[in-house]
Amino acid sequence: MEHSPVMLKEVLSMLSPRAKGVYFDGTFGGGGYTRAMLEADDCRVIACDRDAAVGTVADEFARVYGERFRFVHSKFSRIKSILDDCGLEKLDGIVLDLGVSSFQLADPARGFSFRLNGPLDMRMGLCGNTALEIIRKYQERDLANIIYEFGEEPFSRSIAKNIKSSLNKIKTTEDLAGVVRACLRKTRKIDPATKTFQALRIFVNDELNELRSVLADSVELLRPNGKVIVVSFHSLEDRIVKTFFRSLIKGENSAGFKSLNKKVLTPAPREILANPRARSAKLRGLAVLK
Repeated sequence: MEHSPVMLKEVLSMLSPRAKGVYFDGTFGGGGYTRAMLEADDCRVIACDRDAAVGTVADEFARVYGERFRFVHSKFSRIKSILDDCGLEKLDGIVLDLGVSSFQLADPARGFSFRLNGPLDMRMGLCGNTALEIIRKYQERDLANIIYEFGEEPFSRSIAKNIKSSLNKIKTTEDLAGVVRACLRKTRKIDPATKTFQALRIFVNDELNELRSVLADSVELLRPNGKVIVVSFHSLEDRIVKTFFRSLIKGENSAGFKSLNKKVLTPAPREILANPRARSAKLRGLAVLK
C-alpha cells in the first residue's frame, strides 16, 4: 500500500534539514518524513515507532541510508532514553505526525477502523489492554467519561449505556460501530461511530499523555535554532500543542522561542483531494533560539 505523509512539503520547508544535522522522527510509520529529511541533505535521522510492524520498512531504510539512519522500536515519549542509547545529547529538529498510520488503518486485524471489520484491538504497540478489554472492564460511568473526554461526544452516556448492555454482542469493530450507531440519529456529517472510536483509541494508547511528555522534553533536547514540528489531526491534540508553544513564546523565557507559523497551517485543497486522510491535519512549529 502507498504511504502519503501529510503536509510533507510544508513540514520539510519549515524544518529545513541541513548537512550534518541530527533529526528525530517520532512517528516513523511508512518513513515518509524520514526519507524526505535524508534526501534533503547529508543529515542523520533517529526514527522511532511503537509499532513493531514497521520494522521491515526500517530495515530497508538502513540498507539504503546506512549509518545516517537509525530506528528504535519505542514510544516517542522515551525520547531522552532513545538519544542516550544513540550516544546523542542534542538534536536539530523533531518531527511528530500524530495520526494513525495508513498501514494500521488498512489492516483489519489492528481494529482501528470501523470501515474494515476486525478484532476490537486499537493498540499501536500491541501491548496493554485492547479496546474490547476496556469496554468490558470499565463501569458504564467511567466508559461514558472516556468517550466524552477523548471523543468530545455529547451523547457519551447513551453510547456507554448501549455498549454495556450489548457486551455479549460486541467482539469486532463492526459490532461496536453498530451498537453506537443504534443510539444516535444519522444526521451527522461524519459516521456516528467516529468519535467513540477516536476516544477508545486515544485512551488505549494514552496518546495525550505521550504527547505532553515528548513536548516537555523536546525543548531541552534541541540545539540553538532547533525546531519541533507537530502535525495533529483532532482538536484535543492541537489544543495541547498550541497551549504548550504559546506558554513558551509568552513565558518568562520568551526570548528563547519563536513560532514558525503565525497561524496554524492546514493542507492545500489539492492535497486533501489526493489524500482525504489529510483533511483534518493541522501543522504547528516552534524554534528554540538559544
